[in-house]
Amino acid sequence: MKTYDLVIRGGTLVTVNGIRRADVAVVDERIVAISPELSGGAQAVIDAYNLHIFPGVIDAHVHFNEPGRTFWEGIASGSSALAAGGATAFFDMPLNAHPPTIDAASFAEKLAAAEASSYVDFGLWGGLVPGNIEQLDELAERGVVGFKAFMSNSGIEDFQAVDDATLYQGMQRSAQLGRLVAVHAENDQLTAALAQEARTQGRVGVQDYLASRPVVAELEAIERAITFARETGCALHIVHVSSGRGVRLVASARAQGVDVSCETCPHYLVLTEEDMVELGALAKCAPPLRAVDEQAALWQHLFSGTLPMVSSDHSPAPFEMKERPDFFEAWGGISGCQSLLALLLTEGYHRRHMPLSLIAAATSEFVARRFQLPPYKGRLEVGADADFALIDLSATYQLQSHDLFYRHAHSPYVGRDFRGRVVRTLVRGRTVFLDGKIMGPPGGHFLQPFPLIPSLESI
Repeated sequence: MKTYDLVIRGGTLVTVNGIRRADVAVVDERIVAISPELSGGAQAVIDAYNLHIFPGVIDAHVHFNEPGRTFWEGIASGSSALAAGGATAFFDMPLNAHPPTIDAASFAEKLAAAEASSYVDFGLWGGLVPGNIEQLDELAERGVVGFKAFMSNSGIEDFQAVDDATLYQGMQRSAQLGRLVAVHAENDQLTAALAQEARTQGRVGVQDYLASRPVVAELEAIERAITFARETGCALHIVHVSSGRGVRLVASARAQGVDVSCETCPHYLVLTEEDMVELGALAKCAPPLRAVDEQAALWQHLFSGTLPMVSSDHSPAPFEMKERPDFFEAWGGISGCQSLLALLLTEGYHRRHMPLSLIAAATSEFVARRFQLPPYKGRLEVGADADFALIDLSATYQLQSHDLFYRHAHSPYVGRDFRGRVVRTLVRGRTVFLDGKIMGPPGGHFLQPFPLIPSLESI
């Protein structure tokens, strides 16, 4: 009779191929058996008869700000929040850490911090900035997910926006290295000019900020990045697309053979520009929240599969950085990684009847494939890592600030009613979150992507 390290009994498995009730057995951190009724003993058993078992969320876009700005967040608090939200892995952006991750030395510093503090597995983005194209090779050798570039002002002095020449040449080199480039796509000349005009005239409110970053600024930058990707053969990823029209540009280019993908964020799916007016800087982000029609288009793309990925763009800051009389000066970033899955369950599944399998694909399986993770990540199948989020879909609650594991307990979702609670999160078979508590010690593994970009058809 077989003896397993762990058996999860009677749960409803949520996979990209459908939903079924089954037992799941784990040995040496991997799934070794899935069956309607497993026989054999186990060192540990989890009763999941009233729970759904999701693949652990892989949040591909967070800013944990370590090293250098841990008073904004930090990997320990950030990864705790992820675990509480059902995530088992994250990719940390090269900013707003100080120094930013733009060369081998800064990568080593970030890696050491994450290995010491993370409760979940992790990958690291490298940066593409003016002057560091020669360092892309050493970052690729060390296993970065890809290279992040800003086509507009990042808001951080030590991470400069790329000019067109840097972006084009960086894409050329990235294509040779087998790494994709991710871009924050907004036309900097347009947004900067509109912002300067407003502030010169003393217009510094929420509506003035919204008007300074119109959808056209996003659309133009997306088109420009796609043109460079087409010419260089570089795989391209557009982060935090805020508009349905932006997704349509990406989908059209992909249909024409360009290796391009995109993501949106929960705040674009559940909040609108009216919410930013009401909530203030808690809901400030760039690109900003959009009108209801753009939000509706995002949901349509999500349902159709032309928008295949959702990530949090968790970008925290201390309270005082949000409190500015000039809204342009308030820090623009939303704290939301703990609520990513819960928002999709509440607003997607319960309210809009989005299939659970589609949520699993958008938060885990597609992420693992697009960013070339080893095949044992992002899946609920034999041979995969035992990364699970156990969910009580019927549970209802109102999010309170004391529920948050962030260093600074603020979020635009505080006070919001949710349906679908994360009961337990397991990383490689080890419980890291259970019934409201983080289970230590930290033990996250560094995830290195495969060196070759997959074909367009594979994503």
